[in-house]
Amino acid sequence: MASTRVRIKRVGMGTLTRRSVMLQLAGVTAAWAQIDGPLGTLRPEHPRLLWLAGDVQRTRDLLRESPLARKCLADLEREAERLQSAPVVEYKLVGPRLLQTSRRVLERVYTLSLLYRLDGKRSRLDRAMKELRAAAAFKDWNPSHFLDVAEMTHAFAIGYDWLYPELSEDDRTLLRTAIVQKGLEPGLQAYGTQALWVNNRYNWNLVCNGGLVLGALAVADTDPEKAGAVLKAALESVPKALSNYGTDGGWIEGPGYWEYATHYSVVMLAALESALGKDFGLVGNQSGFSKAGRFRVYFTGPTNKVFNYSDAGEELADEPATFWLAKRFAHPTYTWQQTKMAERAKLADSLNLVWFQRDGKPPQGPQWPLDAIFSGVQCAFLRSSWEDPNALFLAVKGGDNKAPHAHLDLGSFVLDAGGVRWAADLGPDDYNLPGYFGNKRWSYYKMRTESHNTPLIGNENQDTKAEARIVRHEFGPDASWVQIDLTHAYPGRVKSLQRRIGMLNRQAVLVEDTVQAELPIDVLWGMVTDAEIMLNGNTATLSKNGWLLEAEIQAPRHAAFDVFPANASHRKLVVRMGERVTDLELSVLLTPHKAGTAKPKVTAKFST
Repeated sequence: MASTRVRIKRVGMGTLTRRSVMLQLAGVTAAWAQIDGPLGTLRPEHPRLLWLAGDVQRTRDLLRESPLARKCLADLEREAERLQSAPVVEYKLVGPRLLQTSRRVLERVYTLSLLYRLDGKRSRLDRAMKELRAAAAFKDWNPSHFLDVAEMTHAFAIGYDWLYPELSEDDRTLLRTAIVQKGLEPGLQAYGTQALWVNNRYNWNLVCNGGLVLGALAVADTDPEKAGAVLKAALESVPKALSNYGTDGGWIEGPGYWEYATHYSVVMLAALESALGKDFGLVGNQSGFSKAGRFRVYFTGPTNKVFNYSDAGEELADEPATFWLAKRFAHPTYTWQQTKMAERAKLADSLNLVWFQRDGKPPQGPQWPLDAIFSGVQCAFLRSSWEDPNALFLAVKGGDNKAPHAHLDLGSFVLDAGGVRWAADLGPDDYNLPGYFGNKRWSYYKMRTESHNTPLIGNENQDTKAEARIVRHEFGPDASWVQIDLTHAYPGRVKSLQRRIGMLNRQAVLVEDTVQAELPIDVLWGMVTDAEIMLNGNTATLSKNGWLLEAEIQAPRHAAFDVFPANASHRKLVVRMGERVTDLELSVLLTPHKAGTAKPKVTAKFST
């Protein structure tokens, strides 16, 4: 692709007229035509997105050979039966968002369209068209919250493309018109005004661009000017966000938004390849994206719960993009993880069958060490085993409190052992709370420092602009640990605050906090848990599901454990000093073991 850059002219933030958009399009199209336009290799027939006509037979063959693929199909068929009696979607905002409706249409269209192409049952086609006709009649797809437009455009692109051979000419026109008028044209306005998502580096960029690219590819043969302009603008915008995978595949917005961003990245790249036969070098120029699946493997513990920092839930999500990544980058471990999840959970995403891979392999060898640091996001992951469901798993973060969706949680950690999550993150709160993404965010308990497993100084939040880095580490069979410099998280309160945290003998976790302050300060160590807790001075015993976690304050010896409620289901185990301090060496040892067995003897120590 030529290096010439063509930009849609930036205009004021007011609403663009259709005439002004068309004038911009004319200029972009003329310039683009001179440098090998992006649509020159467009596949002329439908379907052209993701799952081509020849791929359907491959999926049928797969269903004969793979019990897991048949389970996925059965899950989808049950969902399709439920949809036959479900009400058709309505235009309904939740807070400022139509997103719930857009996603409902997207999920339904994928399920019904895939099944129709497999079994030819007319009821699938008819039900999909009911959803699409209803959404086509909406006054708009809520461009003020552009994720809603992107996901609805994605839904219409799949419905139009996958069902195209069976649609009447009137239905084709209806869907195509909706894609253009409610998807591509608002997208061009957003590119023209340089909407925030166009230049940002986070999930919004990839979702909005991804949805628009699918819409553009779907109608590119009938609306080449608008489709070409959207594709050109997207190809300029997307690399900004793909660069956020850094060099190691981490995602600063946390596992939940790793899923969202990576899903749309993969859908977009796969659509470009299926429709145009190329991805314009987007993958080749982004080395970190090739390792994105590695981050998912590491942030997932043996309980199949993730290190859910930022606005993320703790359950591992069904993510079929993992199959695509496994094939594209020849990493069968990604397949191993997704099939493990598929064996125990309902698979509601049709793309599992589109991208299904069979030959997974567990993490092995030097390329999959038990301990790893993802420097781009300043997270570390340590474990005692890859395949033991009772393994010890520790994840800890430094990071950046300014990152989108961040909580004030620098230094926080989660801990699994015996199939139990002992140290938990409470996850996100309700996005529709007043000021949740604004000036009230740090007033909500789940966002505040006090709700996380990190030092609390003077019962105050960490600095909202602070960053914390992993400054030292040592990985070995006896002792593996990282040291995080938390000094900048507490400006004006500490001269230095260092947290060293890691595993001893792969059997216990040690947390060491070293604090220095000019004036005496209150320091509170804390760990959120849903286990039962018994206190005994400087020791505490946590119990759940036939396992115990023995907690011991090794220093200072006069400190004592206490407990107080965190929310309806969780408590917080805390260490109280009994006095203000200026210099503190705090050490807490956490040793899990099965009830009725002896507590393991830990002999290793952190090096000095």
